[in-house]
Amino acid sequence: MAKNYKIADITKRLLLNVDFEKFLSFGYFSKIPQKQLFYGYLSYILFGTILLCLPFAQKQYTHIIDNFFVATSAISTTGLNTVSTADNYTLFGQIVILLLIQFGGIGYMTLSSFVILKITNELPVTQTEILSTGFSIPQEFEIKTLVRGIIIFTFVFELLGAVGLFFVFIQSGANQPVWNAIFHSISAFCTAGFGLYNDSFEQYKLNIPLNIIIAILSYAGGIGFIVLMDLWKKVTGKIQHITFTSKLILLITLILSIFGTIQLYIFEPSIQEFDDYSKLTIAFFQSMSAITTVGFNTISIQALHPSSLMTIIILMYIGASPSGTGGGMKSTTFTAVSAYIFNKLSLKNGVSLFGNKIPEYRVQAALSTFIFYTSILFIGAYFLTFSENFNLIQLLFEASSALGTVGLSTGITSSLSTFGKLIIILLMYIGRVGVITFGNALLIKYQKEIKESDIAI
Repeated sequence: MAKNYKIADITKRLLLNVDFEKFLSFGYFSKIPQKQLFYGYLSYILFGTILLCLPFAQKQYTHIIDNFFVATSAISTTGLNTVSTADNYTLFGQIVILLLIQFGGIGYMTLSSFVILKITNELPVTQTEILSTGFSIPQEFEIKTLVRGIIIFTFVFELLGAVGLFFVFIQSGANQPVWNAIFHSISAFCTAGFGLYNDSFEQYKLNIPLNIIIAILSYAGGIGFIVLMDLWKKVTGKIQHITFTSKLILLITLILSIFGTIQLYIFEPSIQEFDDYSKLTIAFFQSMSAITTVGFNTISIQALHPSSLMTIIILMYIGASPSGTGGGMKSTTFTAVSAYIFNKLSLKNGVSLFGNKIPEYRVQAALSTFIFYTSILFIGAYFLTFSENFNLIQLLFEASSALGTVGLSTGITSSLSTFGKLIIILLMYIGRVGVITFGNALLIKYQKEIKESDIAI
């Protein structure tokens, strides 16, 4: 017994002393969490690109810029693609893409943190700081609890989703139903939008079981692990009320989903030929796909009316919720900025929402994100106009989809120039790292002592 305890103690000390941050980012380490996230995800993109360039990863020759594009799209859980996942990559290549999606969806350090927690019940300080930076969580949540919750919920949802999709694909006569079910379940929960069908889910537009399963997986990933943990505690009786953050996320997600569904249902010409029930199914799925940033589509996006494209751009712009697998500016950021504007116009002191005062530092973070995110979006679209011969709404749609890590496209992705692809790659990368983290990684430096010096005037 004493011997076993000694082995466990030695294992614990070894794990706590292993430089996981450096190991997981392929040798790079910075004491600044933002820089570590910046280079960590970049390392995975480059490593994924190398793997996808291997001959046995490809069914047909795929240019390095396209492999770079796909690797970035996968780790950022975007889903934009310049080549066909099914036609261009072998099973090995598809597994590489799926692993990048999984690590990108839950955060590349989350799995290792979970293993350390299971063995030692502790996390190194630097790893805790990096995870805290990667997941924006309220003060009442502990990072250890969040890490455990992320792994458990991810495994449960992806497993159940794969089982459900297996029966859907079996019934529809799809090839390789097991692999299809696993791939699309992980892609949906991680809100990645990668699929093994070249038309996404257009052939399944009226398949209700598939629509429901994909929607549940996407909403689960999009609303975030904070809400999932809150709801689980509520259901199991551990808490009486969910947190204000969870209530806010659920409310704004519901409002935006209804808004998008109604707009497409009433005003989108391309679906008016269907009966009311089918129209509602299609409109809901496409609205859900945009707000959760999952990026699947059951109708042709390039056939949509400009008003519908603008509606989807708005939904992609706002995006999913913090501490989840989705992208976008984030629903809570949009809500905080809206509350700030409303309070200022009402000449009120401070910022409150539904009788709850929002801390000043949260408001400042929301305003900074809003300004920086919007600036990057329009700068990206602006640069695309120099090299691409598409209309402005198509370019704005593509840029919004990339920065929001959504994956919906009007069909122009594969036709982009090399310069255009690089712009989209940069937008996808910024969207995954986070606009504020991206800015911090470029500008933040170690705090240095500042001394006062007089100058002659």
